[in-house]
Amino acid sequence: MLQLFALDAGRDLGERVAAALGVGLAAHEERSFEDGEHKARPLVGLRGADVYVLQGLHGGPDQSPNDRLCRLLFFLGAVRDAGAARVTAVVPYLAYARKDRRTQPRDPVTTRYVAQLFEAMGVDAVLAMEVHNLVAFQNAFRCRAEHLDARALFAPRLRELAGEGPVVVASPDPGGVKRAQLFREGFERLLGREVGGAFMEKRRSGGVVSGEMLVGEVAGATVIVVDDLISSGGTMLRAAEACLARGAARVLAVAAHGLFTGNAAEAMAAPALARVLVSDTVPPFRLPPGLIGPRVEVVSAAPLLAAAIRRLHEGGSLTALLEGGGA
Repeated sequence: MLQLFALDAGRDLGERVAAALGVGLAAHEERSFEDGEHKARPLVGLRGADVYVLQGLHGGPDQSPNDRLCRLLFFLGAVRDAGAARVTAVVPYLAYARKDRRTQPRDPVTTRYVAQLFEAMGVDAVLAMEVHNLVAFQNAFRCRAEHLDARALFAPRLRELAGEGPVVVASPDPGGVKRAQLFREGFERLLGREVGGAFMEKRRSGGVVSGEMLVGEVAGATVIVVDDLISSGGTMLRAAEACLARGAARVLAVAAHGLFTGNAAEAMAAPALARVLVSDTVPPFRLPPGLIGPRVEVVSAAPLLAAAIRRLHEGGSLTALLEGGGA
């Protein structure tokens, strides 16, 4: 028996996932106390059930990433104690995924610590979308770690936007070249024609980003800059301006997660970016409403999350799902 929960902070996305699955969200209760503590418990019997608990770990107006992580962990523990046969944490946006290695002496490797917290709650699997570093994600967990990339979400809309002219898929930094390459290969199959590749140089020192070199031919092309997330938007904007300076016809930006922190609204409104596509793994609450639609399009991740949950429940193939094949 499949049971899907969505904690209150992520209920909007949870309801869309449940609708795509054709099920209702399982009932639960959340309470906050005057001293800041809280509790959550399932209100349905779970003995022998295959349970999925959805909660993104982005910050929001009312809860920080740490709040969301703590509430999710405690609820997963309660589900395990209630006798569930299998427990899967569905985490559309995984916090601390960027801190996956030591860049300075005595740095924390926070990605691994977060994985250990999930494991301590007895989860059988963690399902996340478009993590920062796939290898680090897979190596951090000793339980089953399943990853969804966002190619299937954005490709149909990008085909409409790309038109019939030349297309180049670019990474805004060297670290994202593999992500851009996979996106490019899938987009070539969808378009039925060759798609070029490019990437930007990027150096960071003391919090300052530099590097102006662009590798790849972009003149006359629609350039699609692909990344896992947009934070302040500065990286995307740098790449777009560099592509236009090299003769690109226009630049589209694509990222699974739109955090839109700091001066992101200014970056998203910049003329160098013709259009920005993000998913609803993180609601774009930090952006002015006027930017949503004309400048920033939000594509729902719910159908992909629902399809992945169904395949996990039924023993289907996630690889076939992501590559557009059968079960």
